[in-house]
Amino acid sequence: MTPTKSYKPVFLSILLLLLICFIANISLGSVFIPWSDTLKSLIGGSVEKESWRHIIIDYRLPKAITAIIVGCGLGVSGLLMQTMFRNPLAGPFVLGISSGATLGVAILILSSTFTGIAFSTFLVSKWGLVIAASLGSILVLFAVVVVSAKVRDTMAILIIGLMFGSITSAIVSVLSYFAPANQLQQYVFWEFGSLGNLSWYDVLIFFGISLLGMLLAVLSIKPLNTLLLGENYARSLGLNIQKSRFLIIIATGLLAGSVTAFAGPIAFIGLAVPHLTRLLFHTSNHKTLIPAVLLLGSIIMLICDSIAQLPSSEYTLPINAITSLIGAPVVIWLLVRKRKMLF
Repeated sequence: MTPTKSYKPVFLSILLLLLICFIANISLGSVFIPWSDTLKSLIGGSVEKESWRHIIIDYRLPKAITAIIVGCGLGVSGLLMQTMFRNPLAGPFVLGISSGATLGVAILILSSTFTGIAFSTFLVSKWGLVIAASLGSILVLFAVVVVSAKVRDTMAILIIGLMFGSITSAIVSVLSYFAPANQLQQYVFWEFGSLGNLSWYDVLIFFGISLLGMLLAVLSIKPLNTLLLGENYARSLGLNIQKSRFLIIIATGLLAGSVTAFAGPIAFIGLAVPHLTRLLFHTSNHKTLIPAVLLLGSIIMLICDSIAQLPSSEYTLPINAITSLIGAPVVIWLLVRKRKMLF
């Protein structure tokens, strides 16, 4: 029996749980909508209140799909980084990609104190922030790719990525120190992360970029499994380390960079989901891990978003805080219970 077939009952159970979380996420919010009306809205049936259909189709459904894309992207990119660096503490932002996106947004929002230029409302709008974050992450990604072509040691790339993150964080700190209160508040709100600011058009673009990153991750399955044996052994098996490393870095950049650009810097998911997946499936085979991470990342993001919405309340908590507050204790408990981390 192949490994994929042996996990079929587990995958079916997780798919069912994903469907339940998806429906629940759409039903919950400041206005509670019964599950029956939620399902009717999704399939085009008649609902008790027409306003419910508008809430579901134009707001909650794009937000739920965004949560799934974010969970998939962060989970897979975290898995790629942990395997490439063979480091359980590596996450999707270890290369400094998130820091680059943060720097781009910080320069856009906070730099008027230094430049004397107040950016127009358009530039500081949603798409202005997305473009600034994308340019920042692309710049750092390009620098990491150039470095990776010149450095043979993978751990050196990890350290260089952390140094890029430190440099950008220092620049952001200086900009924040001199920024006016209103600009600093806008920047802090962006850092909280948000899943609910995307239209259907935005979601489509976000999905397209993430899909490209997912395809590159799937193409990396064989190299990832080989890298588990160690770089020297992988090289002796004929694996092109430079080419594989480049493919993995580009995939991570597309996934983590697009998430940060469209939803903000969301913590925990990329670090924890791969560990949860390994503990659940008891395997290091990426042919099983990648689809499992896609599903579990989606489920965890939907659950965190449902909690952040504070059902039946007009308030919404920052998604970035919920992912850490809810997820970190769960991972600690699982690791302590297992006593040994599969890696």
